Amino acid sequence: MNPIQTKSIMIQNLCVPCCNRCRYCLLSWDGKAVGTEWERSVTLAERYINELKEARPDADVSFSFGYSMEHPDLRKAIQVLRRLGSPMARFLQCDGMAMRDETQCQKLMQMLKDEGIEELNFTVYGLREYHDRFAGRKGDFDLLFRMMEAAHKTGMAFSTGVPITKENIRDIDELIELLKNAGSHTSPLFIPHEEGRGKNLRHIRLEQQDLSMLSPEAFSLLNKTIYKTESEWLHSPAPFQESNRLIIISLRADNIDNYEKKNALSAVEEVEALDEEYYAAFPPFEELAKQYGDYEGTRLYRIRDLYYHYRRLFLADHKLDLYDVTDERQSGSRRY
Repeated sequence: MNPIQTKSIMIQNLCVPCCNRCRYCLLSWDGKAVGTEWERSVTLAERYINELKEARPDADVSFSFGYSMEHPDLRKAIQVLRRLGSPMARFLQCDGMAMRDETQCQKLMQMLKDEGIEELNFTVYGLREYHDRFAGRKGDFDLLFRMMEAAHKTGMAFSTGVPITKENIRDIDELIELLKNAGSHTSPLFIPHEEGRGKNLRHIRLEQQDLSMLSPEAFSLLNKTIYKTESEWLHSPAPFQESNRLIIISLRADNIDNYEKKNALSAVEEVEALDEEYYAAFPPFEELAKQYGDYEGTRLYRIRDLYYHYRRLFLADHKLDLYDVTDERQSGSRRY
């Protein structure tokens, strides 16, 4: 087996609150930001990026912030992202932002256009009532459509993502029509992960038989080369293998002092060691599948989500106390 390759490195600061409490939040947002002071993080990120251009020239290095894009000085933040070469300076995720009326949405979109944002993305969980419950905020559905309308008027391109479950599948066709009319250039369907709070959605994970409720148009928006049943994955002749990884250096109030004392290469190597220690604790995917797999299973997964599901079961059975490199609130990794 070839060694895992670090293809990209992301330095992040989770310092900006999110206005939603989505049921599948990857970052398990609980109202308390774990990040550190903004200017301090920018100074360190810029140093690390410059050092890594020399130390890891083959890796794509970037800086990002979260939990949402509702930075108190978003224009300045975008300018920083652009200076540091971040993809976020071109593509902005617009979920969990503050309530705005039509005029305020228009002003926001004009600013984003002026600052060179090329595309926006919105996540819509269903029709109005269901979306607001899923997002944990009344009025969020209407806010998203106000922002889409403002983006359309401003000439800003935008796409929408739609998580699909047993709960909202009957509303998907109506929702897709609404998004098309709003001007979304694409609205792919995706099946929620089990990471973060997503572990609580297993009971509504889509199954193969549910797909018959979709129209041909909606069915075409779910990528069946990515999403397959557990049975299909387990009977696939090609073994599952992740060969690349993203290293995440999460700048937090509880580690910023330590990171400021390090050079970028030592910080990356430290997280790479955590990644390798974590994955070495698990048997290969094929062995986990033999222990936990349902070879007749009809639930739909991405292959990496199925692997994550099996690892969770293995951890629980063996009561392992591991540093969780998959918890993206802290420094860690994402293999692919």
